[in-house]
Order: sequence, then structure tokens, then C-alpha cells
Amino acid sequence: MAPLHPHAGDPVFDLHVGGKMEIVSTVALHGPDELSLAYTPGVARVCEAIAADPSLTQHYTWVPNTVAIVTDGTAVLGLGDIGPAAAMPVMEGKAVLFKQFGGVDAVPICLDTTDVEEIIETVVRLAPSFGGINLEDISAPRCFEIEARLKERLDIPVFHDDQHGTAVVALAALTNALRLTGRDAATVRVVVQGAGAAGVAVARILLEAGVRDVAVLDRQGVLNSERHDLTEVKAALARDTADVFGRRGGLADVMAGADVYIGVSGGQVPEEIVASMAADSIIFGLANPTPEVHPDLAHKYARVVATGRSDFPNQINNVLAFPGIFRGAFDVHATAITEGMKVAAATALAELVGDDLREDLVIPSPFDPRVPGAVREAVAEAARRDGVARR
Repeated sequence: MAPLHPHAGDPVFDLHVGGKMEIVSTVALHGPDELSLAYTPGVARVCEAIAADPSLTQHYTWVPNTVAIVTDGTAVLGLGDIGPAAAMPVMEGKAVLFKQFGGVDAVPICLDTTDVEEIIETVVRLAPSFGGINLEDISAPRCFEIEARLKERLDIPVFHDDQHGTAVVALAALTNALRLTGRDAATVRVVVQGAGAAGVAVARILLEAGVRDVAVLDRQGVLNSERHDLTEVKAALARDTADVFGRRGGLADVMAGADVYIGVSGGQVPEEIVASMAADSIIFGLANPTPEVHPDLAHKYARVVATGRSDFPNQINNVLAFPGIFRGAFDVHATAITEGMKVAAATALAELVGDDLREDLVIPSPFDPRVPGAVREAVAEAARRDGVARR
């Protein structure tokens, strides 16, 4: 007898049989009375009301609680450009996390195009069906333009999780690591290796949180205005980071005496460069599955070490952020997700650690039941403060 599927017996494939999601009705249809209310003729009255006042979709449809997870499959996890079909299991997984950790319904949308204009136009046309857009696994630098232009055209939250989810959780962990090591954001020296989606967002949120001395590197070295090979995004970042303190050169030049290293590049840092950092340093090697600085090496020189992996302490996991951020934004019908909302989410995460703070606990677990509510409340309050809440 043939196996039920080509990889039967493998627990990973067995779990994925038939996908990880389904659509479930919230109403019961036991007879003609219920059918006439849920569908014709009753539904016509709701349609007419929404036609007269489109804002009523916020009350009478699933739109305000539903996010579209949009990808083109060009930067999927650590797999790279594997295309939209192969990206679907990841997008389904993301939708499951939205529901499990934020109570948010999510629909995976894998687009068979990598053209910036086509992606933007497609999302704009789909937007009336959703309360928010979560961009996922779209390669840099295209992701920056796509997000920026969608934010300009849509009046619902648009959030590229590869950028901002990582940045929020990294800031939360760093906030506690600075507290543990007696450092201040205004005087700490930070090196960010990697100038893709996550690296740019991490640098930006650090600046927003009051860190002043940040050096960001790509494969050619420190981003600074003396270089003439920078994209518009990198050039703007250079002006706000390395230019301020005159940081130049390569990784070895800026790591000597640095307090913090945040790796989002996938490269490997030689031990002699790690050893050149300041005493009681902080090392976040976030590449998966191989951190830029393996924890065994990092612990020889650093006081606080974090990775993106679940088998080491202090996992920088986006699931700590994005479900609660969208839940909080949806609760107040926010028109956007602001920098203030992101920083508020990071602050809420950091504060959850509280008096339990120690070297191997600078960020809460994704399974800490307090996380979704804390992030949700902080984001909703920040949305009101920033003037983007509609209720």
C-alpha cells in the first residue's frame, strides 16, 4: 500500500499534511432561519448599510480583526529566494502564531511576482478585505520601498515583520542588558553587522530609543557618507549613525572597545575581534541557524549573550512582538503602526522581566502568558498618544 504522503513517518511532514490552517465559521446554521440571517435575504441589509457608511465594516465584518500576510518568497527564513509556493508553509505558520499569541486572524498571500510595482498595486487592491498588512520575507532593498509606499497609500497598519519585529524584540533585550551591565543608552557604543531589512530597522529603533553611537556595517564595511556605493536607505542611515561619531573602516575598526554587538548578517566574527570589545560586553548573534558569534565563544568575553535560536537562553523571537502589536493596533482601529508604538512594545517586553533579570534572562519567553496582553495594552496606549487611533 502506498504511503499517505511522500514523507509519511517524518513528524515534521506529518504535522503539515493538509496545511496548518482552516476557516471556521463563527455562526451556527441549523435551519432556514439562521441561513436567512447569515446569507440572503438578511445579509443584504448589512451590505446596504456598509454601502451607505463604509466604516461599518469595522462592526459587521471580520475585516478589523484580520491581517494579510504578504510575501513574494524572496527572503524566506534562512532559505533565501525559494519562491511563493515554497513560502506557503512559513506563511501558514505565521498565521497560526498570530491566532495563538494575539487572537488575530491572518490569511497567507503568496504573490507570484517580485516586481515592486505589481506587489504594491496588488496589496492596495486587496486592502479593503483586511484590517492590516504584515509584509513577510521580502528581500531588501525592495522591502523598504514596498513598505514605505504602502504606508503612504493605505490607512491601515502596514508592518514588515522581518524589519520591525526583530527590532522591537532586540531593543527589549538590549534595554535589560544595558540595565544589567550598568550602561546608559545615550553613551553606549553599538555595532550592528548587517544592513538588510533587520539591520536597518534595528539601527533605526535604537536611535529612536536614545542610542547615539551606532555603527552599521554591510559586506563592504561601515556605512558612512564617504562611501559612494550606498543605496538611498543606507546613505540616510549612514548620516544618522557612523557619521555622527566619525566611525569608519571595517568590523575590526569599530568592534574595538564597543559595548554591544548585534549581528543580523549571517557572517562569522573572528575570535580576536570579539575579544577586542569592552569588558562586560553584550553580544546578540541573531543569524539562524548559525549565530555570527556562537554562544560558547561569546560567553568567553561577553556578560550577556542572545541568539535567534530556541535552544539557547535569551532567544530574540519575533513572536514576542508582532501578534501583540497588531492586536493593540486593531483594538483602537489604528491607521498606522508608529515608531512610538514599536518602542512602547519593546518597553513593555523589557518590563515583564522585572526583578527576574539576570544574564540568561533579559527577554521573556514567548510562552509567558503575560506577553500578548502587555504588548497589546502598550501599543494601544501609544497609538492614542501618537494620534493614529480611531477609537
